[in-house]
Amino acid sequence: MTLRLGDFDFDLPAELVARHPASPRDAARLLRVSAAGLEDRLVRDLPAMLRPGDLMVFNDTKVIPAQLAGVRPAGDGRGDVAVEVTLLKEIGRNETGSHWRALARPGRRLKVGDRIDFAPGFSAMVLSKADGGEITLAFSLSGPALADALRLHGAMPLPPYIRKLRPVESRDAVDYQTVYASKDGAVAAPTAGLHFTPALLAALDARGIGRVSLTLHVGAGTFLPVKSEHIAEHRMHVEWGEIGDGAATAINRAKAEGRRLIAVGTTTLRLLESAAGEDGRVRPFRGETDIFITPGYGFRTADLLMTNFHLPKSTLFMLVAAFAGLESMRQAYAHAIAERYRFFSYGDACLLERAP
Repeated sequence: MTLRLGDFDFDLPAELVARHPASPRDAARLLRVSAAGLEDRLVRDLPAMLRPGDLMVFNDTKVIPAQLAGVRPAGDGRGDVAVEVTLLKEIGRNETGSHWRALARPGRRLKVGDRIDFAPGFSAMVLSKADGGEITLAFSLSGPALADALRLHGAMPLPPYIRKLRPVESRDAVDYQTVYASKDGAVAAPTAGLHFTPALLAALDARGIGRVSLTLHVGAGTFLPVKSEHIAEHRMHVEWGEIGDGAATAINRAKAEGRRLIAVGTTTLRLLESAAGEDGRVRPFRGETDIFITPGYGFRTADLLMTNFHLPKSTLFMLVAAFAGLESMRQAYAHAIAERYRFFSYGDACLLERAP
């Protein structure tokens, strides 16, 4: 069957888009989707819903404060221009600083060679411009010095659909970060992980449920819409990830022993599948992936997937439809809408059983 973009569309009431997360985080609702049907639970019920010996895989990427407000100073007959920059990806560094791909608004007001000032002693030069407002910036800082400047002057890069509803708030610096985030590099959060608290992690440990981590630095491309009606024509964004030797060994041991593997988030699942061979074994991995998972894909790793509720016609909804079945996900989302679940990055979650 040839699937088209319209097959992944659904009507979502605007008021169901979550503006803030549940408090505490594990008070969010959790919809269990399995062969037995649908079950309404809470995230804090997760330990009782899993089995001792299960292995959960988390993405430990850390969101950087990638949103910057700056000014292109007056010159060459032009006045000052306020510029909003969203960093996308570091593409190189040398002894003079760090180079980043970024989005700039208003990009049309910038020229190659322009300087953007973010704070005293913190600026960048425009090296190149591309379509869609994308630019390449050369910062005079790199490494820890740039990280410190971002912490002082940057803001959390909330998803576009939240920023349309409200401004970034000081609490987002904590809310839009998992409690186990440890490796700087993401410009979007692995949102399934936002539901976990230290108490919930301790309860999972006490239940005998294992935990390992990998890293996938989530890019802003995760929010890019699919524009082609023929989904096979869509080109997925590239993200950098790493699975260490220890994590790969633990994952393969669990699978060999018949224990279930639970991927926490679509980012985790995408990297697991990128690193898995035809035999299902997960190899250590370090590099980029642009894997695009749609219905018909043959999964080789996770048995369960914990994830949030995603945008209509998005690559993420296509992935969950591939994992649990398109008709099953249509029913699950219809139930979630009828029961007033909260959607998207700060919303509620579901626990999906892999379709046979």
